[in-house]
Amino acid sequence: MNLLIDTHILLWWLADDPALPDWAASVIADPEHAVVVSAASVWEVSIKQANGRLDAPDDLVSAIGDEFTTLPMTAEHAMAAGRLPAHHADPFDRMLIAQAMLEGLTLVSVDRRFAAYGVVLLPAG
Repeated sequence: MNLLIDTHILLWWLADDPALPDWAASVIADPEHAVVVSAASVWEVSIKQANGRLDAPDDLVSAIGDEFTTLPMTAEHAMAAGRLPAHHADPFDRMLIAQAMLEGLTLVSVDRRFAAYGVVLLPAG
């Protein structure tokens, strides 16, 4: 299975936070699964860090690179995200949904609003 992990899942994983359910951690840790992190998540974390709203690794790119593959945002991803129905207003989450759909990835998130898009979802919560 190829997984795209949502931003909060990434941060819980990196912090070894107990908020990440054991079964989700097991799926992410399974070497049979390719795990990717969207550039949108890095962007989201950077903005929230700059605004003082989030505590995360200072060198998030290195932390991700040690564990996961990054997925760049393309014009096709941006167009698909912009055309999604308005079930979810968060532009970062809309990008993740579009990327999961276009790249054939299973999205790992606790955000129940993602299901409204029909994206393949592995809910972690």
